Amino acid sequence: MSEKKISEIQQEYKQIDTNELPSFIAEYINDGRPGVSKIIGVAQKRMEKLRIECERIEKLKEYEKNLWTDYEYIGGIDEVGRGPLAGPVVAACVILPKDCSILYINDSKKLSAAKREELYDTIMKEAVSVSIGVVSEARIDEINILQATYEAMRQAISEAKVEPQVLLNDAVTIPGVQIKQVPIIKGDAKSISIGAASIIAKVTRDRMMVEYENIYPEYHFASNKGYGSAEHIAALKEFGPCPIHRRSFIGNFV
Repeated sequence: MSEKKISEIQQEYKQIDTNELPSFIAEYINDGRPGVSKIIGVAQKRMEKLRIECERIEKLKEYEKNLWTDYEYIGGIDEVGRGPLAGPVVAACVILPKDCSILYINDSKKLSAAKREELYDTIMKEAVSVSIGVVSEARIDEINILQATYEAMRQAISEAKVEPQVLLNDAVTIPGVQIKQVPIIKGDAKSISIGAASIIAKVTRDRMMVEYENIYPEYHFASNKGYGSAEHIAALKEFGPCPIHRRSFIGNFV
């Protein structure tokens, strides 16, 4: 039995990193006190969750692993903002290193806002390249949302710090791009590179819409991000459109 108090072991557990869990469990597993056994049980569940997440991430890298034998730089492409009534469409191109194993990357829609923000910082730090394309609401009205989405994706590709040798795209083939493309249906949930791009694009656009709330507070852009929530539509009917509304999207409301 350890000479440490159970409260001290509990405090030690709270402070350990995930990679220290095996040694922590080995140290206290034979302690015998019910309180310590409970802490060890929690630690073992945490270890099991980690194992499952590591397996999921390895599966999420299958497209990349098949391509990394021939290509060094694989760009994941995704966009956010095709559906909103206001604001730009934003695309991201993310090139991850071959040894990348960032945990919890997923389709951005499946993650909490706090988790997206946390992963945004990790991706920005660990990626070989992160680049963004932004196409305004005025341009969307001019050329339509599909063409604007392609334009945002081309911008993101052209801004990359290193040119991708192959692109993994969420569902689409981008016109006017000479780089080899691999479109993947629901790619943001099947490819770690596309998932990373979806997170970068989502956080970037969400931050923009929060800033727009400071300029146009009556539309509640910080909460609805420009999408057609009941609150947003009510404000649109009451106040009319503001400069960042997509005129081609709001005909039913004004």
